[in-house]
Amino acid sequence: MKCVLCEVDNAFNEHHLIPRHCHRKTWWKRRFTIEQMRETISVCKMCHRSIHNLIPDEKEVGRDYNTIEKLKTHPGFANYLAWKRRRLE
Repeated sequence: MKCVLCEVDNAFNEHHLIPRHCHRKTWWKRRFTIEQMRETISVCKMCHRSIHNLIPDEKEVGRDYNTIEKLKTHPGFANYLAWKRRRLE
């Protein structure tokens, strides 16, 4: 299975779109269902590491980048994806 973000490498990691750290907090429980909080995407190791390096605040990841489309719009992550795709050309 290919990484859903870069579509280049094989996906061996699961990324929680809403980090597990946030699941017990009231703010998250009021805004998201249990199913939404448990949702994961299959990503390659480099993309997973890049998400957490480029967006180190887990609350920001869960609040502002909780879908594949939103992750791809983060300026730093979008640059990373463009770089990764250029590597293959």
